[in-house]
Amino acid sequence: MNLQLGDVGHIIQLSIAPVFLLSGVGTTLVVLTNRLGRIIDRSRILEDILQAKGQTTQKPALREELSELYERAHLINRAITLSTTCALLICLVIAALFTGDALDVQLDKLIASLFVAGILVLIGSFMFFLREIFVATKTLTRQRQHGIRD
Repeated sequence: MNLQLGDVGHIIQLSIAPVFLLSGVGTTLVVLTNRLGRIIDRSRILEDILQAKGQTTQKPALREELSELYERAHLINRAITLSTTCALLICLVIAALFTGDALDVQLDKLIASLFVAGILVLIGSFMFFLREIFVATKTLTRQRQHGIRD
């Protein structure tokens, strides 16, 4: 294992793009977890309202909103899972870049496969995120049309 300073510099140059991607995924995870937190907070408020009103005076609109919040939470959870998987795959890309060069092992196909898998998983995450936004917008539109607010 004869690693030269120039080799390390070259590996760092190669790993810059995955590191930027990793930074973007981290930012996406912050956005997703914040949305999940807001969904959970609103769900708890609605559950408290429904429990306080009892079974006889429950508004169907509150039940419908709670159901939509559960759907949104599941979609965001899937997006978070996929984004985290993407981050792990990108970390493996970076580790493989260093390992391959340090041990003089050809890992180019593995690195390319991990990178492509990371991008595909990120696409899936964005698709779930977009679906969650559509559900949130549908909820907002329904509430506005019916003038519903607790």
